[in-house]
Amino acid sequence: MEQETHRLGALLHAAAFGGFPLTDGTVELLPPPPGPAMAVVGLTGRYVIATSAPEPWVREHLPAGDLLAPMSPRFLVALGSKIARRDDGVDVLLAAPGLEGSAQLQEVEREAHPRVVRANAHRQDVRVFEDASGAAVLITGRGLALRAEVAVEVEEEARGRGLARDALIEARRLVGPGKALFAQTAPGNAASLRAFLSAGFRPIGSEVLFFAGEAPPA
Repeated sequence: MEQETHRLGALLHAAAFGGFPLTDGTVELLPPPPGPAMAVVGLTGRYVIATSAPEPWVREHLPAGDLLAPMSPRFLVALGSKIARRDDGVDVLLAAPGLEGSAQLQEVEREAHPRVVRANAHRQDVRVFEDASGAAVLITGRGLALRAEVAVEVEEEARGRGLARDALIEARRLVGPGKALFAQTAPGNAASLRAFLSAGFRPIGSEVLFFAGEAPPA
């Protein structure tokens, strides 16, 4: 698949299954990946910067020996300006392997849902599903390096019942065994993190994605 032929896609797929690169402090520079986003990705003791910024410019703006520099606000702001893209903030990157079986989800049309509006601005091939209760809306699509991504939203009055966890487990069945499903969430979104962890997702790094155009509604 195209996402796995790009170096970043291959690194992410390997990390999703526990195959991490060496923790040697390397900052690896790559060309823009397929898909709508460019990115700075942080793994344990290693960074990958996949953008259109020239390598000499990037190296000049990263102080030697500073392992925090690629995720520093100063560098990220400068990088966004250089590539004329907006950043989407620092997120925790999570991944889970796909599962066997048929997903107990109903595909629906929910174009006006805020999560769907945001997904359409950030992903390709967006699809929308509901759980049996109709209270959990799950969105899938192809994002960074065309990886399979998922997001979930549960109606406020239905929260606290494990619906997000259950929907995310079913989402893993959509991708199937041998493939990986990725998700991002803000570090401070504890409820989201708990849902992903309980559904079998594991943190594999951090990332900042850069997109063209105006930001979608929050």
